[in-house]
Amino acid sequence: MSFADRDVYIVAAVRTPIGGYNGSLASLNAIDLGKIAVQGALAKAPVAAADVEEVYFGNVVSAGNGQNPARQVAVHSGIPNTVPATSVNKVCASGMKAVALAAQAIRLGDTHVAVAGGTESMSSAPHLFPKARFGVKYGHTELLDALVVDGLTDAFGKYSMGIAAEATVKDYALTRADQDDHAIASYTRAQEATKAGRFSAEIVPVEVAQGRGKPPKVVTADDEVANLNPDKLRALRPSFDPQGSVTAANSSPLSDGASAIVLVSGAKLAQLVKEGKVAKGTAVFKLLASADAEQEPIKFTTTPAVAVPKALTKAGLKVSDVDFFELNEAFSCVALANSKILGIKADQVNVFGGAVAMGHPLGCSGARIITTLTSVLNHHQAKIGCAGICNGGGGASACVIERVVV
Repeated sequence: MSFADRDVYIVAAVRTPIGGYNGSLASLNAIDLGKIAVQGALAKAPVAAADVEEVYFGNVVSAGNGQNPARQVAVHSGIPNTVPATSVNKVCASGMKAVALAAQAIRLGDTHVAVAGGTESMSSAPHLFPKARFGVKYGHTELLDALVVDGLTDAFGKYSMGIAAEATVKDYALTRADQDDHAIASYTRAQEATKAGRFSAEIVPVEVAQGRGKPPKVVTADDEVANLNPDKLRALRPSFDPQGSVTAANSSPLSDGASAIVLVSGAKLAQLVKEGKVAKGTAVFKLLASADAEQEPIKFTTTPAVAVPKALTKAGLKVSDVDFFELNEAFSCVALANSKILGIKADQVNVFGGAVAMGHPLGCSGARIITTLTSVLNHHQAKIGCAGICNGGGGASACVIERVVV
């Protein structure tokens, strides 16, 4: 088959396991996790680190991570010092926007091989002392949690993201039972996918030092997935509004993790096929289109329903043409509301489980859902997949991919 020179193809997509807050990956910072993901992606790709021409990587809570996390991830991964690297912060959509920027560079002819993705260690987020530089003159002062300020609080209204979720629940008449049922389904699907080895192709094992002469622990599965207790889940009190219905259990948990994706141009893919580095019968994923959208900040939870049709239109497709969707579950109500707006059936969305069960490392998740979407399409030998993710401030990103067998 032939490939247009400036088309974009995903030739490898991996992620680390997702660690719980202060969980199995807490001793690793965002740079460590990103390095592991990138090295894992390159190990599965038909290209080497020396072939990479550009890196885009998402990271949200960057305080304390050092200059340009993407550059650090690239260099520590063995990518040459001469390769440009750019960090992306679009809150929860950072990882997906990084992929979109890499794809744009390929379509423009600037790049033929790029690495994109995202990383986050929410466990490592520091506390900030805003008045320390010039001193506190008199009285009490406070430390600010960078995770809360930079990741989980609306910058305009100064409210928790969960307040926007409660507004969505009211706008779309979602009940507590609807949300809890969805959360249980998310855990159940993730447990089934884990047990069946559906994530084995996408997860890169992570070695975590144990100290005191003990051998390292090898983490191969997501921390949170096994932690389902339906009775306890249904009994939890609301987390954001005492009279509301959004709880810790029908929301995504705080998490650590990274995901990396290797993209090549059609010209490069044709070369790899010719050289036998991509065998005939191999599935790759053509990135057909991506799009961003914005609404009022309080409505960020439903912005995927704006971004997804934009991306599909650019790809020349409709919602009905899509076989499977990944809609990031910042909250159960996000998947429920966007599915309702778009008219998507439950058996098309997050079929291996979602962020409510797996976790939501902010800078990683946009790339993680693309990675999982490739696994879903491969397992079902399906053709078209679409991923969408909302982000604080009113935004969302979406992308459309096509499974292609070379």
